[in-house]
Amino acid sequence: MVMQPWFPDAKLGIFVHYGIYAVDGVPESWSFYLGQVSHTQYMKQLDGFTAANYDPAAWADLFARAGAGYAVLTARHHDGVALWDTAQSDLNVVRRTPAGRDLIAPYVDALRARGLKVGLYYSHSDWSHPDYASVRHPDPPRIDTDVTSINTNAFSAPPDGAEDPEAWNRFLAYRNAQVGELVDRFAPDLLWFDGEWERTEEQWRMGDLAAQIHAGNPHTILNARMLSHGDYATPEQGVPLHAPDGPWELCLTVNDSWGFQHNDHHHKSVRQLVRYFTETIGMGGNLLLDVGPREDGTLTQEQTARLEGLGAWIRRHKEAVYGTVAGLPAGHHYGPSTLSADRRTLYLICFDPPQETVAVRGLRTPVKRVSVLGTGTTLTHRVIGGLHEVPGVLWIDAPPTPDIDTHATVLALELDGELDLYRGTGRD
Repeated sequence: MVMQPWFPDAKLGIFVHYGIYAVDGVPESWSFYLGQVSHTQYMKQLDGFTAANYDPAAWADLFARAGAGYAVLTARHHDGVALWDTAQSDLNVVRRTPAGRDLIAPYVDALRARGLKVGLYYSHSDWSHPDYASVRHPDPPRIDTDVTSINTNAFSAPPDGAEDPEAWNRFLAYRNAQVGELVDRFAPDLLWFDGEWERTEEQWRMGDLAAQIHAGNPHTILNARMLSHGDYATPEQGVPLHAPDGPWELCLTVNDSWGFQHNDHHHKSVRQLVRYFTETIGMGGNLLLDVGPREDGTLTQEQTARLEGLGAWIRRHKEAVYGTVAGLPAGHHYGPSTLSADRRTLYLICFDPPQETVAVRGLRTPVKRVSVLGTGTTLTHRVIGGLHEVPGVLWIDAPPTPDIDTHATVLALELDGELDLYRGTGRD
């Protein structure tokens, strides 16, 4: 599928891990898979999941203020608990929890009312389904947990390795039917899959699933956890040193947890989030920033404040965010940068207050004007040195103190032509 243009233009998405795991504040699905709690104890959380203050319109308003272009909600995690009234299983919040209603439809409506694109998370794996642990991965990947191999854990592998292909076919029919419900009912702009590591692409029959999705909605974007049928890469919890090929998105938690956990107060500061965000968009990616609502549907004050703070910074510097592409390669400027779509304005992000000057190396295109984004203050600049084809260094006078942004200062360089860089090794 051709990548939809809205995705690389969005820059920021909000990931929402919402489910019964917020009742006790345990890790979503993994807590029973890893044996931290029993499966029975985990499922007792169904009785405490109320969604009593669930207000997706308030979520959408907050996400829009944060500067996001889309959001992704966990429709079903590895635990198998669906947030909509699926006809494929009674393990859903409509039938099995005090919430007693579909939580997906109002989320979809609220996002679209605010002009945001709709994303839904769905896990290929279902550690609660009776037919799931029926086949083994022929060459299981190593995963970064203390869990036993996916081919020996009782939630993901058949006992004694005895495979049951008929049971696996039943599971795939269940998965395909649930995905079909999501596509037919909600026409998501994006489907964010997970859990793909437990089986091969052939075992998952990814090609059939992708064809089914696109037959229902040809404009739905699929993430890389559809393996060779994904439309973009999904690095997780750390900014890559080199941008993946093609479109990509970094998913990142605001604190240390995906879902709500009562004792996780290790929230990243707004300044840190601005850094993650600008480093990501400076390499041409999107940031998918995760929050975990309480079981009643409300977001904590700490996470709300982070989204508001990031959104305030983006609004002050929107020209350097929206309608831009990846900026300078590493080595030209000590910090991230973005470039306008016409390649005639370069935006330098400075995390620390510049001292005396800011330097740019290897810039062949003459600079007409340098100003501080958000205040408009013009800064003096000059080129020093250079020889033959090797351009001199552009030196920009540091902005005065009143022009310094608390989180990151942005300098706008208006170029006399399209960006042209020298990438050589210098004169022999």
